[in-house]
Amino acid sequence: MVHAMLWLPALVSLFAIFAIPVVITNNDLQVPLHPGESDRCPVCGMLVAPYPEWIGQVRHDDGTTVFFDGCKDLFTYLLSLDRYAPDKRRSNVAAIFVTNYYDGEVISARTAYYVVGSNVMGPMGPELVPHRSCEAAHDFTQDHDGRRILRFDEIT
Repeated sequence: MVHAMLWLPALVSLFAIFAIPVVITNNDLQVPLHPGESDRCPVCGMLVAPYPEWIGQVRHDDGTTVFFDGCKDLFTYLLSLDRYAPDKRRSNVAAIFVTNYYDGEVISARTAYYVVGSNVMGPMGPELVPHRSCEAAHDFTQDHDGRRILRFDEIT
């Protein structure tokens, strides 16, 4: 009985450490994550990790992150949240990221330039191809027969 009483404070301390909730700040949500091997696109069901050059992600303010195998499915999700995530609202989206075509860096989807109708195919065929700058999008459009450059708010 004496030994059990010696362990009790240690057990209470461990419980207190693991019972403390994790607080996610808005700054944490502004950092892109990497998908795990089993993460699937909620729109088409494809695994996303095999296509690092096309990955997009939506970070919700509750800390959930959803990954996509391309911008086309990312925008389908955002524009149809009631279908793909009925418990989420667009106003609760904390951050949206896409992969820049030329260097593979993750960039903000809201500031990207998207080329529509090029001859470059994503994992599921024709794709919106994201670029960091208007100049890069213009060069890509000329090199890959793109039809149009759109901004985030123009994609419907």
